[in-house]
Amino acid sequence: MANFFEDNADLRWYFTRGLDWGALVRASEHLPLTGPYAPTSADAPKSIDEAKELFGDIARAIGELAGDEIAPHAAEIDRDGVIFEGGEARFPTRLEAVTKAVSQMDLHGLCVPRELGGMNAPMALYYLTSEIFARADVSVMAHHGFHGGMALAMLLFSIREGSTELDADGRITKTRFEKEIREIVAGKAWGCMDITEPDAGSDMAKLRAKAVLGDDGVWRVTGQKIFITSGHGKYHFVIARSEDTKDSDDPMAGLKGLSMFLVPTYEDLPDGTRKRVVSLDRVEEKLGHHASVTAALSFDAAPAHLIGERGQGFEYMLLLMNGARVGVGFECIGLCEAAVRLAEAYARERVSMGKTIDRHEMIADYLDEMRTDVRGLRALAAHATFHEEMGQKLDLRRRARKAEDPELDRAIRSHRARSRRATPLLKYLAAEKAVEMARRCVQIHGGVGYTTEYGAEKLLRDAMVMPIYEGTSQIQSLMAMKDTLSAVMKRPRAFVQRSADARMRAISSRDALERRVARLQVLESDVVRLLLVRTASDKLRSVREAPITEWVGTLSKNWNPKRDFAFAMLHAERLTRVLSDVLIAELLLEQRREDPAREELLVRWLERAEPRCRYLHDEIESRGQRLLDELAQAEAPASRAAE
Repeated sequence: MANFFEDNADLRWYFTRGLDWGALVRASEHLPLTGPYAPTSADAPKSIDEAKELFGDIARAIGELAGDEIAPHAAEIDRDGVIFEGGEARFPTRLEAVTKAVSQMDLHGLCVPRELGGMNAPMALYYLTSEIFARADVSVMAHHGFHGGMALAMLLFSIREGSTELDADGRITKTRFEKEIREIVAGKAWGCMDITEPDAGSDMAKLRAKAVLGDDGVWRVTGQKIFITSGHGKYHFVIARSEDTKDSDDPMAGLKGLSMFLVPTYEDLPDGTRKRVVSLDRVEEKLGHHASVTAALSFDAAPAHLIGERGQGFEYMLLLMNGARVGVGFECIGLCEAAVRLAEAYARERVSMGKTIDRHEMIADYLDEMRTDVRGLRALAAHATFHEEMGQKLDLRRRARKAEDPELDRAIRSHRARSRRATPLLKYLAAEKAVEMARRCVQIHGGVGYTTEYGAEKLLRDAMVMPIYEGTSQIQSLMAMKDTLSAVMKRPRAFVQRSADARMRAISSRDALERRVARLQVLESDVVRLLLVRTASDKLRSVREAPITEWVGTLSKNWNPKRDFAFAMLHAERLTRVLSDVLIAELLLEQRREDPAREELLVRWLERAEPRCRYLHDEIESRGQRLLDELAQAEAPASRAAE
């Protein structure tokens, strides 16, 4: 089999030119972001070039593992799934061998600080290589992600709550969960995140699992959690309700009443037996991801460690989810890469009407779009992971220094804003494209694609969950819509200035491709303006019955998201697609400025994005009122009955 790193020129580009590895290494090694590179640790890379060479070697080794030891056995891994018996889940022989191989490569500690037994590599390296794992098999990648990622979550939470001690250089001298982190790095355990409950998924305010502080000072969690990926792991981050209130109007009855806990679910005893504190009720039978455990668990007064302070559960959950969504983005890209390569390989061999089908115009167009989409998604993912990581690591640096640093604060805000913009777009578009490309791969295979022989149907089964888990596509769209419109409402002058600048570049830039990107930015501004004008108009109509003296107060306060933003919510997915197309175009234009060889990709992306965005603009402008009227009419009797 091929080495899944060596055979991917676009992926390799991000190891040589496509990412600012210098900034990532400096941030990871607690060094100044500018000036000479002078590592203070004897184990650190001696130069940025040495670091990049090391990262390439690691990716190459993972590419070999994925190509030789995982991908050839993906069908077997999928067919055998996982075994659930005696209240425990275990892996069959082949999957167990793969997980042991990953552990023996010390990959669970890839990004964990050296002080805790890890390699201290940037998170970007983990994310880029997770794509390689996902291309071979998404179940393997999903399970791998709940090792090092959970160890880092323990460390991040400990730093934020103040239970980690750092020296002046930002290195760890003591941390709350050191034992657990080292156990995970050694491959002896892993963790997971427990949020979803029966009848409480995206609406976290309805979570009912309860945490009670006992007279002995120990927190105990009781309740049920479902759809927990890798839920057979030892360490569970659990969201539970710690504040008891029966008043639905009490703020603590909603998200503010939730806290985050770390719950060890079992203990392995010296005699080789296991003592369970939390019962593993079942492992779900799923459409795809057969080798990834999706568990239901019951907590019955399980001892728990409070993370942070009471009521901070939602805040800590968001920290965990941001990284998880970036990870799912790369997972989706890996699946997309597998789909396009499988489709290409079949199309090059399948002869129809005197030529191979990859030379038939429609199939050639399909394949061309798939190749372009994968590379565009990878640009978005690399951008998201860079800014997410830099924002997190610079924030940790600020906490270690415990001193004001306005320049550092500005850098953190900038990275966070860029990550916040990109992350929901990445999760949304990558997940939707995973399904689209997997389905297209089946179609290109024709009848044999519907059989299990070629593997195309497996990709489609595996892809179907991508728009669902770690936040549905619709949740991502609502986040992107809310952030976009809120930013304009808070800083309208900045929005007007950006729109004017884009219009000027669309006309006056000497660079034809920059003019085309600017025209896309203008189109995006027009879409946002359209949604804002419509939202404001609806709000104005809603206050006409009030005395004119109350208009200003009503317009500036008492906004009801469900009512006042109905039009924007209806078109949130269309807006998200426009925002994604434009951001990727901007990123590819930046890449082309750094590397002229990237121009070909930018041209390909614009060929697809320009008509797509025009169509989405027309849809938003012309559709929706009929449906909104029907929904309002259906809701009116219920509202009157409630009164």
